[in-house]
Amino acid sequence: MRPFAFNPVGVWSIYRAEMLRMVRTIWQSVATPVITTALYFVVFGGAIGSRMQHVGGVGYGAFIVPGLIMLSLLTQSIANASIGIYFPMFTKTIFEILSAPLSNVEVICAYVGAAATKSILLGLIILATATFFVPVHILHPFWMVAFMLLTSVAFSLFGFIIGIWAENFEQLAIIPALVVTPLTFLGGAFYSIDMLPQPWRMLSLFNPVVYLVSGFRWSFYGIGDVGVGASLAFTALFMGVCLAVLWWIFRTGYRLKA
Repeated sequence: MRPFAFNPVGVWSIYRAEMLRMVRTIWQSVATPVITTALYFVVFGGAIGSRMQHVGGVGYGAFIVPGLIMLSLLTQSIANASIGIYFPMFTKTIFEILSAPLSNVEVICAYVGAAATKSILLGLIILATATFFVPVHILHPFWMVAFMLLTSVAFSLFGFIIGIWAENFEQLAIIPALVVTPLTFLGGAFYSIDMLPQPWRMLSLFNPVVYLVSGFRWSFYGIGDVGVGASLAFTALFMGVCLAVLWWIFRTGYRLKA
């Protein structure tokens, strides 16, 4: 690849192709998560909400909205980015991308940008869906958008790394299924970790998803399990680690030139 000099046509071509893939799989990409969200409200909001009506002064149905959106952002960002780069490697068309007049930064921006865009759109759709079930109030809309953007980009970078690392479809799905989703369910998406007894509350602070969900929930209702600064710091740290790993991957050609 050539040294960095922005090539908008090349970036737009990859970005557009990735976005069109979402349109071709609209039922899988959009309808399925929306239906799943509705089921979460029926099950958690109906079954648990009837017994635990308020958490931190917020109705339980409204309380779980940020957690549901964050669950979608994490899983969809990883899935979209990992599949986006894995298929060119699987079909061997990655060599055409590597030989194209695109820098490493442009390739990452195109794939990660498309994955993050799709995740944010889906998150907004889920937010709109939630308003049909519960009243949702956003106290800090700027920070809500900021958390959505930072989280989507950070985990799209993580998904991009997984897509390069994976050697088959099983490896492509194993980390989201066995690591990310359980951490999200145990990260306060459907409850406050303040409700947990010790030592479980202390152990929950080692779960990185707690910081993401807490910061995002604060942007809605002004409440959170940890400080907003800690949430932003973790997100920035995670993004920095992913960027460092990608720098190493493109520098060494790991799995890209094999």
